[in-house]
Amino acid sequence: MQISLARQVALVTGASSGIGAGSAKALAAAGAAVVLNFNSSAGPAEELAREINDSGGRAIAIGADVSKEQDVERLFAETLDAFGTLDILVANSGLQKDAAAVDMSLDDWNTVIGVNLTGQFLCARAALRIFNRQGIRQGVSRAAGKIIHMSSVHQRIPWAGHVNYAASKGGIDQLMQTLAQETSHQRIRINSIAPGAIRTAINREAMEGEKEQQLLQLIPYGRVGDVDDVANAVVWLASDLSDYVVGTTLFIDGGMSLYPGFRGNG
Repeated sequence: MQISLARQVALVTGASSGIGAGSAKALAAAGAAVVLNFNSSAGPAEELAREINDSGGRAIAIGADVSKEQDVERLFAETLDAFGTLDILVANSGLQKDAAAVDMSLDDWNTVIGVNLTGQFLCARAALRIFNRQGIRQGVSRAAGKIIHMSSVHQRIPWAGHVNYAASKGGIDQLMQTLAQETSHQRIRINSIAPGAIRTAINREAMEGEKEQQLLQLIPYGRVGDVDDVANAVVWLASDLSDYVVGTTLFIDGGMSLYPGFRGNG
């Protein structure tokens, strides 16, 4: 069954590369107009917007730091100025600043929490305000709006040396569930995706050769994920095919969250 998101508008944060860029392309291919948010790297987002527009879609790139309230408010205002509405938010922006807890600076803790968790709250709040005003758009979607939070297997799996990142992703889990509990009666659907090891341009070298073989020991399904594995799920969660899916985290990890180290050790 082909999914159509025609007449819908999607905003994807952190859309200049990796999962964000892949999700934006997939949403555009399904017919949505797409706002590509970037922070410091305008070039890739603007090039992706041109690619989507040249292919017959509609896309614009908007710079904003999602950890800053004023930037988020401007991002959503410019989205409405460009397209008049918003139907889908993919809250994807995230970063890592890794260190052992005893060595981690407060600045690195606050930076990661600010982007990964506070940024997702600020974007969700702005989207919810729009969804509440516009309600269900008959003939467009069965929901008044959809929010997809990008989490990680590390909302469940502890990750030594990454306490700020793991804490932010654990926070996203409760953020998503609480928002879904609070707003689902308004026919707003909020869910999360928790990717495992996904091959992107940024981490490709860490997922090749001997390093990949070591990583595969943690992935029962026997392969590293691709961006499309996540992007396809984003499109499904944004569509009416998932209309009864509310407050759920979809793990896309090849079974990593099954703790394969315990296999045969029960």
